[in-house]
Amino acid sequence: MRLALQEAARAEKVADVPVGAIVLGPGGDVLGRGHNQREAAADPTAHAEIVALRAAAWRLGRWRLDGCTLVVTLEPCTMCAGAIVLARLDRLVYGAVDPKSGAVGSLWDVVRDRRLNHRPEVIAGVLADECGQVLRTFFSGRRG
Repeated sequence: MRLALQEAARAEKVADVPVGAIVLGPGGDVLGRGHNQREAAADPTAHAEIVALRAAAWRLGRWRLDGCTLVVTLEPCTMCAGAIVLARLDRLVYGAVDPKSGAVGSLWDVVRDRRLNHRPEVIAGVLADECGQVLRTFFSGRRG
C-alpha cells in the first residue's frame, strides 16, 4: 500500500484526485503502477486501477492477470471493479472506503456478484486512515 500511496502523490502533483494503484505478480514483484491521469490525459477511463492493469498486462503480454494482486488506495468504482473481474485478478487490496461511488461493498459489490464468472479475494481497509487522509486533504484544499 505504501507504493500505491506514492503513486497517489504523483496524481496530486498533476492536479488529479490522488489515487494510486500497484499490480503485484504472484511472487510479489511490481508488474504495473498507476495513478489517476484523467486530467492529464483528458481520458475519463484513466483511473489509477486501469492504468496499472494496462501496464501489468502489457508487461506480461496477456490480458489475464490470474495470480496477480491489485493494491489501490481507494475502493474501486464500477468501471474499475468490472475491469478487476474481467482481468481475472486473484486479489484486490484497497485502503479507504468510497461511500459515494465504491463498487466493492459501499454502493455496489461488483467483485463479489455471484452472477459473474470470477470473484477475486478482497482485503479492505489497509492503511485506510492514511489513504483517506490523502483524499480529505486534497479535497479540502480544492474547496477552500
